[in-house]
Amino acid sequence: MGATVTDRTGVPAAGPTKPKRLRRGFTARDRRDFPIFLILALPNILLIMAFIYRPLITNIYYSTLNWTLGSKYATPIGLGNYREFFTDPDSLGVLKTTAIFTVATVGGSMVLGLMLATVLNRPLRGRTLARATVFAPYVLSGVGIGLVWVFIFDPVVGVLGAVLRAMGGTSPEWFNKPGLSLVMVIIVYVWKNTGYCAVIYLAAMQAVPKDLLEAASIDGASSFRTFRSVVLPLLSPTTFFLLLTTMLSSLQAFDLIRIMTPLGNGTTTLMYDAYLQAFGGYNRAGYSAAVATILFAILLVMTVVQLSFIERKVHYA
Repeated sequence: MGATVTDRTGVPAAGPTKPKRLRRGFTARDRRDFPIFLILALPNILLIMAFIYRPLITNIYYSTLNWTLGSKYATPIGLGNYREFFTDPDSLGVLKTTAIFTVATVGGSMVLGLMLATVLNRPLRGRTLARATVFAPYVLSGVGIGLVWVFIFDPVVGVLGAVLRAMGGTSPEWFNKPGLSLVMVIIVYVWKNTGYCAVIYLAAMQAVPKDLLEAASIDGASSFRTFRSVVLPLLSPTTFFLLLTTMLSSLQAFDLIRIMTPLGNGTTTLMYDAYLQAFGGYNRAGYSAAVATILFAILLVMTVVQLSFIERKVHYA
């Protein structure tokens, strides 16, 4: 049994108490600055409400309707569109295509971007021009890039087909086989976004403290060991940022898929399926809104999971 601590009067002394948290009230300065806050923030808040939250709520409402695009009348069906989506055998293929496209484009862009950033971080001649060249595809129009790559992949008049025929081979049927169509779009999307990942990684590498690299060199660590044990952990905040942004971008990819495979032959992701259902000849605006809402729910869940769990493994110091 432990002894009870008493004071000089024999009364048991009180144990350690937690410091009380001071409650900061609404001060006079806060009241004076609040109108300024409203003047500065209210326009942005109104724009966000008008162009983000209002369309989102409206889309969710439309997803509960049986509505043909262009019709003046719509029939409320509750969760009917959602039940149809999750019971339709074709929906599994759409979800599978979305998952393959997202994993391949995010992983390919980040891995290739990290490799390019490692090379461009070295004191090479002409590296400034190389950095601009690598980043250029990211800022180009997706429609223009899609048209150029359609010509490259064309099996009859395309540049790639001509090169393969000159080497004694034949050009694959990129546009007729669903698997090859998906691979084709993934290649172009990774090519377009690799420069973005490379530039972000390059900026993070240049911020790595030089004394850590010098200490690793003095300890006899090889270049690979230094990169793996020193540089890569310090890049974890950048990796987390790129994982979040590239994943959200890939799940919402549209322009390249629309230009390169207009009929969605093996490349129908959730985003493109929502477009096809509304504007691709089906004119099912209600069902399209349901698909878009499902995509929004997936984006929201993945963002929350990344912010809640993956961020815990990020080293900020």
